Amino acid sequence: MSIHVALNHVTHYRYDRPINLGPQIIRLRPCAHARTRILSYTMRVVPGEHFINWQQDPQANYLARMVFPEKTTEFRIEVDFVAEMAVHNPFDFFLEPEAEEFPFSYPAEQVHELQPYRACLTPTPAFSAYLSTIPHEKVRTIDFLVGLNQRLQQDISYTIRMEPGVQAPEETLTKRSGSCRDSAWLLVQLLRHLGFAARFVSGYLIQLAPDIKSLDGPSGPEIDFTDLHAWCEVYLPGAGWIGFDPTSGLLAGEGHIPVACSPDPGSAAPVTGALDECECEFEHSMQVTRIWEAPRVTKPYTEASWFEIDAMGDQVDADLHRLDVRLTQGGEPTFVSVDDRDGAEWNTEAMGPTKRILGASLLDKLRDEYAPFGLRHYGQGKWYPGEQLPRWSLNIFWRKDGEPLWLNPNLVADESLDYGVTAEDAGAFLRGVAERLGVMPKWVFPAFEDVWYYLWRERRLPENVDPFDSRLDDELERDRLRKVYMQGLESVIGYALPITRGDGAEHWISGPWFLRDERCYLIPGDSPVGYRLPLDSQPWCSHSDFPYVNPPDPTVEQPPLPSHAQLRVRVGGVPQSVEAKAYESGAYPMTSDPLEALKKPAMFESAAWLTRTAMCAEPRDGKLYVFMPPTVCLEDYLEVLAAVEATAEAMGLPVIIEGYEPPRDMRLTVLRVTPDPGVIEVNVQPASCWAELTHHTNFLYEAAHQTRLSTEKFMLDGRHTGTGGGNHFVLGGATPNDSPFLRRPDLLASMVAYWHNHPALSYLFSGLFIGPTSQAPRVDEARHESVRELEVAFEELRRQNTLFNNVPPWMIDRVLRNLLVDVTGNTHRAEFCIDKLYSPDSATGRLGLLEMRAFEMPPHARMSLAQQLLMRALVARFWQAPYQPSSLVRWGTGLHDRFMLPHFVWADLCDVIEELNQSGYAFKAEWFAPHFEFRFPHIGEMDVHNVRLDLRVALEPWHVMGEEGASGGTVRYVDSSLERIQIKVSGFVAGRHVVTCNGELVPLHPTGVQGEFVAGVRYRAWQPPNCLHPTIGVHAPLTFDVVDTWMHRSLGGCQYHVAHPGGRNYDTFPVNAYEAEARRLARFFRIGHTPGEVRVDQQHLNPDFPLTLDLRLT
Repeated sequence: MSIHVALNHVTHYRYDRPINLGPQIIRLRPCAHARTRILSYTMRVVPGEHFINWQQDPQANYLARMVFPEKTTEFRIEVDFVAEMAVHNPFDFFLEPEAEEFPFSYPAEQVHELQPYRACLTPTPAFSAYLSTIPHEKVRTIDFLVGLNQRLQQDISYTIRMEPGVQAPEETLTKRSGSCRDSAWLLVQLLRHLGFAARFVSGYLIQLAPDIKSLDGPSGPEIDFTDLHAWCEVYLPGAGWIGFDPTSGLLAGEGHIPVACSPDPGSAAPVTGALDECECEFEHSMQVTRIWEAPRVTKPYTEASWFEIDAMGDQVDADLHRLDVRLTQGGEPTFVSVDDRDGAEWNTEAMGPTKRILGASLLDKLRDEYAPFGLRHYGQGKWYPGEQLPRWSLNIFWRKDGEPLWLNPNLVADESLDYGVTAEDAGAFLRGVAERLGVMPKWVFPAFEDVWYYLWRERRLPENVDPFDSRLDDELERDRLRKVYMQGLESVIGYALPITRGDGAEHWISGPWFLRDERCYLIPGDSPVGYRLPLDSQPWCSHSDFPYVNPPDPTVEQPPLPSHAQLRVRVGGVPQSVEAKAYESGAYPMTSDPLEALKKPAMFESAAWLTRTAMCAEPRDGKLYVFMPPTVCLEDYLEVLAAVEATAEAMGLPVIIEGYEPPRDMRLTVLRVTPDPGVIEVNVQPASCWAELTHHTNFLYEAAHQTRLSTEKFMLDGRHTGTGGGNHFVLGGATPNDSPFLRRPDLLASMVAYWHNHPALSYLFSGLFIGPTSQAPRVDEARHESVRELEVAFEELRRQNTLFNNVPPWMIDRVLRNLLVDVTGNTHRAEFCIDKLYSPDSATGRLGLLEMRAFEMPPHARMSLAQQLLMRALVARFWQAPYQPSSLVRWGTGLHDRFMLPHFVWADLCDVIEELNQSGYAFKAEWFAPHFEFRFPHIGEMDVHNVRLDLRVALEPWHVMGEEGASGGTVRYVDSSLERIQIKVSGFVAGRHVVTCNGELVPLHPTGVQGEFVAGVRYRAWQPPNCLHPTIGVHAPLTFDVVDTWMHRSLGGCQYHVAHPGGRNYDTFPVNAYEAEARRLARFFRIGHTPGEVRVDQQHLNPDFPLTLDLRLT
């Protein structure tokens, strides 16, 4: 992620007459100890006739002593250098134990050496007064220094001062202002009086405009900026010289490039020397220019590149429209919190204390953008075995015809507010809904917690606790008991209204519930009242009489929905006196009144006439939650919803809608925010064109960013990853009948075959967890025989299409369902997931959708769009010319050998790009360079004797281990202790040069380019107790040598440390990409070859993995 910048600095003096210049001392060359790598440097001086002597001053700073033999009318110095702006962590140091806390004393051997840097000026009044306000009690040294640096930044205002020299500390404190020189010298003197050794530093400051604006304070300069600057360095035992910049209040980083470090400002001046008396004009200019930028995820494309990508999206879109493909694209991007990267809810747990809050905030932003008059629905999400409670699901529904579902957003309650709603309000609300639906309000009944259950539960508690503080191990059970007993067993929890509308019925039907108890006692639990109704206590009825709710077939065409105004007219409300007359006249079904028509069912009589579904209203935390009932069709659901909104409007009471969702219907669009282990998942609504897809993706990423949600995570060692939750892309049509995969099964076969023959498409965009037991394995990763079965399936689809000129949807599902699975047969854990294509299980499985599950979450919206454009282009290509290779490639073990290395993945992707170009789509490989850098981070490079050695992170499959016993059941660990690295060399002389890793010969293979070779090294990065071969230790550090076999000597080498070379054990994850990059860079050294004579032994190769050196076998 480094950026190479060119800094140009010109200092120009013009004199009114020819003068003599005395010897000039120029200190404008970066110090040898500068942490920022200087790639090239030059200095040009006018007049050209001069003598120059490069030397070092007593502090080892570079200086140029220049002598000018002739008179001159100008003196011009131009400095130009190229610097590598790679991130450094200024806090990456250790202190000696005795220096951990301030105050401390320097060791005796250092006191003499540091004497010039401890020389103090005579204290003056203002300086002494300021010094006395600095606390001297014991505190961590680094905290003390950071605090003092920040205090000085706040107390001394920055000003640009053109006068030469440095203000005395007294003057700076009196004026409370000064230049960077003045603040730095003041800090130096303060630190010296406090017992520290400190020095004055002058140099260059480079600040680059950030790619992303900060959410928490200043974002830095708007444009790239450079200037001469001054700061302070403190000598700390164990750490050395550490830079502090009192102008900004920060530590010195990679943008601070020192040119002179000295005890006194006078010996750090950029230019010093004598000259004849004259009049002088002074000019000064500085600029910094980016000359090379590594592809990076924070700014993956230039505007010119993105213009080309966007134009290609329009071209593909035009072809899809012309070909009548009717493709829609949605997805399931995932996000994590930027504020709690270490929290369990953002790593392993599906639920957590902040997920729902952040999810609701994100949902509000999405609703305001896409559906301001849509329905915000709080539903029940997934519920996996082992989880006590189902997960929540926050949903937005809106009508495709543009009509509102919920007209007044002010009637939607905010979960973070308390509206003071009581149980009486809930009952009154349901009675109002009943009137508007035309049923008797008297059928509204209260619901209570199960007294008998909680009395029994109380008797089971230990004798020395009470229900208010039960001290149970189960936290949920503790909270449940406390809540129930605090609200009282006699309290009304909520109200229910039996409501239904039978098939073809014109009016709503209600009635009583005949329960064994005199009250409606809820099933114990934490779910809403609607999920806890005692439905099993209702009178029995036979299966043939039971009013099952069958979802509508998604392939059936539906008529237009009634408008919102029409729905509100329907539920305008009928006064109770008029309603009673309507019952008497027979306008309403008599079954609504038990006194006239409903009777209590006799023993063993099938009670087919009872209303068995209900809607509920429940006060919870001061808010009214309305539980929607299940309905047969969408029109019925919308009518109930209109009645709820009308009642909320009449009562002036905001509500939250929960319970059953609207029936799945192609006339509605839905967007969901749900929790998943470690992430928040957003189920994005499908887009039918490139412009719509671009808008959806860009807005979602920006809305998530403003909600303090991130698209990236970092490992402890600084490895940059996606969220870990994936970014599954969903392709299909607006309706199942429009799905291109059901209309053209050869399109689906082409996609599967093409992905199989081009493993780069599987691995370039995937997450860390790959392999046969991953969440989205390739068909051939674990079951090689499936390759032949796929060929048979493709041939059968072609045969059926030839015979009947049509392949029915169910046959497409039957042919491929049992092949597009993982090793356990799970259709949802496959790279190509078709469990929603045309599944026989339910209507929700017959949607004509293909889910691509092997995509990790890209950190940037444009990276995601580039991936989706690639898929759209392949769909357009295969629609015109199906991909039908004579056979599928048998990759075998080469899949986890060759295609684990970045070189071969990139070469395979270039083949894909070339084929697209031949099909008329002018893709460029460089569009996927950010994905390549993100997937295969660059570790470092080294040049020695015309041989260039380049190291990149490679892929390594993770394998699920065998089951082990654990508390409450069994567990299966994943072995992630192995890692792989790619070595790529160029300028290599085969037969003379070899590369070794920790003394073992690396099996280099030619790439097809003269003198270029590549190989992989597999090594153990860490040693957990649960892994394959746990007795094999860690292979760290990795030492790579370029060995001359003629001389039996290493020409040079580098080292890669798996962990921090200084022994730092990080406890927290990096907070951002800068800290992550600093951790990665700190582990690579361009030095460290094997000394002495080097004899290379024979290779220890695994014949199944010829491109990889496995250090476990050495």
